This record gives sequence, C-alpha cells and structure tokens, in this order.
Amino acid sequence: MHGADVPEPAVAVGEDPRSYARLMSAVYDATMSGHRAPARPRDIIGDSWRRLKAAGVDPDSRTPPVVESGGLETLRRASGLMAVLDELSRGLESIVADGTNILVVADAEGRVLWRSGSPAVLSNADRLGFIEGARWAEGEVGTNAIGTALVSNRAVQVFSAEHFLRTHHSWTCAGAPIRDPRTGHVIGVVDVSGPAATVHPTTVALVDAVARLAESHLREQHDRTLNRLRMVAAPILARIGKPALAVDSDGWVAAVDSLPLHNRILLPDDVAPGRAWIPSFGICDVDVLPGGWLVRPTDDDGAPALTRLELDLSVAGAPAVDMAGQFGRWRHDISLRHAEILLILARDRRGRSAPELAADLYGDRSRVVTVRAELSRLRKQFAGVLAAQPYRFAGGVDVTVRYPTDMAMVLPSSTAPAVRAVRINESVS
Repeated sequence: MHGADVPEPAVAVGEDPRSYARLMSAVYDATMSGHRAPARPRDIIGDSWRRLKAAGVDPDSRTPPVVESGGLETLRRASGLMAVLDELSRGLESIVADGTNILVVADAEGRVLWRSGSPAVLSNADRLGFIEGARWAEGEVGTNAIGTALVSNRAVQVFSAEHFLRTHHSWTCAGAPIRDPRTGHVIGVVDVSGPAATVHPTTVALVDAVARLAESHLREQHDRTLNRLRMVAAPILARIGKPALAVDSDGWVAAVDSLPLHNRILLPDDVAPGRAWIPSFGICDVDVLPGGWLVRPTDDDGAPALTRLELDLSVAGAPAVDMAGQFGRWRHDISLRHAEILLILARDRRGRSAPELAADLYGDRSRVVTVRAELSRLRKQFAGVLAAQPYRFAGGVDVTVRYPTDMAMVLPSSTAPAVRAVRINESVS
C-alpha cells in the first residue's frame, strides 16, 4: 500500500473499542488454543499470526527483546533517518503532547533508534523492553506496528489482543514505513504507541501521512544535493569534451555528457580516485568532485573479473546484492522484481528461458515480453554478470544466497509462484 490508499484502523469510527477488545480477546484465545474462533481477525493481523505460528513463536513468551545498545549511534547514522527526525516529531507532537503516547522511530530491521514521550509512558514501555536499541521486528516480539509494517510494507494499527504476545495486550500502536524516495526501499518505521485505552481510528492515517511528509523532505534534500553538484560539474563536463558523468557519493547521477541516461550507477564500496570497474560502463577513470565523483569510461574493455556475488535476502523488504572482484566490492539495493529473478537464477544455475521465467514470476508462460524487458534492465545494471539464451549467471562467478533465519520471510511481499515454492519447500525441509 502506498500513495492514495487509506490505512485501515483497528477500531472503526463509531465502534466501541471496549467491545472490540473483548471480541479480539475471545478470537485470540480460541486461535492460540486451536479452537474455532467467534470471528476472524483483520487480514493483516491474521496473516501475521499465521507467520508467527508457523515460525514457532510462543504467544506466552516473556523473553525480553534483544537490545543492541553498544552501537546505537552507529545504527542511527547509518539509518538515513536523522534528516527527518524533526519532521516526524513536529507532525506527531499533537498525539504525544498529552503524555499518554510515545513516539518511536525504528530502522529497516525494526531496531528502536529513538523514542520520546512522558516519563510515565516511557516507564511502562521499559517494562516491555520497548527501549532504544531493542529489536522490535515481528519475528522477535510478535505482531506489532513496527515489525508488521516492515513485513507488510504498509501502515498498520495493532490494538489490544491483536498483538501476538499476550504481554502486549494492554497496548495499542500505529506504525508506517518510511521509504527512501530514490529507491522505494523501506529505511525505517515511525510509530506511536500507548495504553490500549488511547486507541483512535485516525491515528494510523496521521502516522502514515507524517511518514509520507518525511519522504518528501528526503526527496527535496536529495534534489538540492544533486543540483549543487550539477552546477559544479556542468562546466567541467563541457571542458572535457568526452563521454563523462558526475555522480554523488551514492552513485546518483547529477549530470551526464555523451552517455546513455542513468538515474544511478553502482560505485565500489571503497571508491577512490583512479581506475574502477563500473557495472554499467566497464572500466572507468574516477576523479574527485566536491560532493561526488567524475566518472569517465575508458577504452579498456578488460573483464570485470568478478569472483563472488551474494544475493542478500536476510532483511525483509530490503533485498540487496553484494559483489566482489578484482576492482573492489559493491553493495547495491535492488527491487523486489529483480530480487525474485536473481533468486530463481541462483537456484537453477543451468538457466531459465523467457517462458520459464514468466511462469516462475507470474504463473503465466505467455508473459515473455515483460520478462525480457526486466532482464534487459537487470543486465544493463550488472553488465557482464548475466548471460542470455537461456538467462543465467555468467560462468566463473561464485553465486550464493543469504536467506533470513525464518524461511517463511523470504521476500515476504512477493507473490511469484517460484518464491512461494521456496518459502514452502524450505520451511518444510
């Protein structure tokens, strides 16, 4: 869910929260004991409960969540969320100001990075282990607005007995994912939590709206950065008179001359002045620019000499590729569709034809045009890594997949038949 869709509140406008809490308590008790429930939970809650039961999570667990307090500052700096903290606080201060709710910001793995609120409600949160550094992912603490928003990739409100852990039934929470507007990938979650009695049908919509405002702020900040780099680079590119481009420190393209247009190129992790292999262009000369890099493709068509490629699926909603070779190391976030394709090819090194991939991805062998377009984009992004006829990884590259601990969480938002089969077969085995 993204954009115009309105998040679903736990308790509808005009509905009595106490009556709903009693009903959900009966539904919860029946479901957890394996009996027939008097009603069905909302879909997003039912899906979460099924995932957790399949993973063997104990609803009566009292084990406190894992806390990573030592490297908290490092996690904060790496999250990409520091730039929007003020935006989030301003947007939600009306909810937190009455002293009954806390504001929490977590990273893409569900680790609590910041929280604020009155001493009384913070003290209540302490007793649950809902503290800075705590891992609040769904697999760690059951159904909750932070972890379940990350898995479902949508805003979610969780009220009373909708929580999977019984110890959380006295709480309500509303969380919304925050996406990097450049990539669409989730970088964190903003959450408002408090006693169950504070539940309100408009809270989840407000939290979601504030998350969207934060994304707009990130987009504007990125545009300003690229515009500054563009002004510096334009006269330099004109003076060179040869194919070149200017990119920021993350590889986002600010200016280009005599080269195909790219939004972003993949820079090595340890990029430095000198020669580097850039997957989109081959071997390039790289020089420093204020706020970025000047990249000039060379005539040297030497092989990239990749030795290792790892498809990292360990974090739900954040698939990535790690590559290593003669010219350095690269890590690159990828889309869900590209992650699906790479997973399928990694599991069948002989390769897949376009009709086979169409069946793997869509359950329809006739969708070869769509498949070929996706593979064309993917092969441009990772030049020399993928071969065609059939589509497969090029020889000489050691390909591995890093799976999540719980195989039911392999690309959880994917509906591709081949990915569903991986979840089912690997979970059973």
